Amino acid sequence: MPMTTFIRTSATDRVTTITLARPELHNAFNEVVIAELTQAFEAVGGDDAVRTVVLAGEGKSFCAGADIAWMKRMVDYSFDENVADARAMSDMLRTIRECPKPVIARIHGACIGGGVGLAAACDMAVAVRGAVFCLSEVKLGIVPAVISPFVMEKIGPGAMRRYALTAERFDADEARRIGLISEVVESAADLDAWIAKIAELIAGNGPQALAACKQVLRDVQATADWDEKQTITSRCIAERRASAEGQEGLKAFLEKRKAAWAGE
Repeated sequence: MPMTTFIRTSATDRVTTITLARPELHNAFNEVVIAELTQAFEAVGGDDAVRTVVLAGEGKSFCAGADIAWMKRMVDYSFDENVADARAMSDMLRTIRECPKPVIARIHGACIGGGVGLAAACDMAVAVRGAVFCLSEVKLGIVPAVISPFVMEKIGPGAMRRYALTAERFDADEARRIGLISEVVESAADLDAWIAKIAELIAGNGPQALAACKQVLRDVQATADWDEKQTITSRCIAERRASAEGQEGLKAFLEKRKAAWAGE
C-alpha cells in the first residue's frame, strides 16, 4: 500500500481493515481522504490474499461528513471545479461499491452526510446502538446529490425522501429498519465479533464467485428489461459452472469435502 495521510490499512487472517484516521475531526473527509480511500480500495480489490474488507473510523465517530475547511474552499470553486470535485467523490463511492471483495462498514458514533454515503456504498454494515445517522445537507443549503444513488439503493425512495428533506437524526435501530445497516450491536467488542463471524462465513465461499455475485447483482439492478436480465443471469451461471472454481465447488459438495479455497 502507498503511504497515506488520513487512512490506515491493516490486515489479519484474510481480512483487510481500511480505517479513516482523522479522529480529531471525527473522520471528516476532504479531497485527500477521497483520493486515499479510492487508491486503498483499488489496491485491496486486486489483492488475492484478501477475502473481506472492513471500512472503519478511528476515535469517537465513523465519519461526520465533509471537512469544514474543505467546504470553505468550495465556496471559491468555479462550477467546473465543483463538478470535478463531486465526481471524485462519486468515483470513490463507486470504487467501494464495486470492489470485488465483500465490504463491511463498522459504524460507531456519528455517521453524518457523506458518512451515510460511505456506509451505503459498502455491501453490509454493522453499528453500535448508540450510533447516530443524518442526511444533513439541506441544513447547509446544499443537497445529498452525489451520495443519493448509493443511499437510495439501500433505503429506497420513500425513506430517502423523508430523511434527505427533514435532515432529522435517526438511530441505529431505524437505520437497520430502513435497510441502511445490516445489524445493531451493543458495544465495540460486539462490532468486532459480528465482523469476525461474517468474515468467517465469507472465507468459506469461492473468492471468484463472490466477485461475480457482486457484479451480476449490479448488472441485474442496472436494467429494467427482463429479457436482458435473463440473458445476464443465464450467461453468468453458465460461466461460473464451467469455471475452475465452480467445478471445484461442485465436486467438493458432491464428494462431501471442503473446497480448496476453504482450506487455505
